[in-house]
Amino acid sequence: MLKQHGYDTLLFASAEAFKGHDDYKRAACIILDVNLNDGSGIELRRHLKAAGIDVPVIYMTANDNAASREAALQSGECLAYLEKPFSAESLIEALKRASAGSRGSS
Repeated sequence: MLKQHGYDTLLFASAEAFKGHDDYKRAACIILDVNLNDGSGIELRRHLKAAGIDVPVIYMTANDNAASREAALQSGECLAYLEKPFSAESLIEALKRASAGSRGSS
């Protein structure tokens, strides 16, 4: 769906694989699930922030709760917090906001 809307994507099999990535220059944003198989998307965002990487984030989750929502919003540059199932429009709208402030191409 993202490619149909003109977005280039890069997928990672795990949080650990993502941590090995180091080229964020062209990233308009990062889409993270709150609950990853090998960790927390929120903790991964905190790791990036501690490393000086300030790419905006769109969170998604099937297990919404007030604590997770607050942690996501406080984690830095949270463009959207989407509860599954969410509409394609809500994701694309957040991506448009990310692209409007992007440092490179989406």
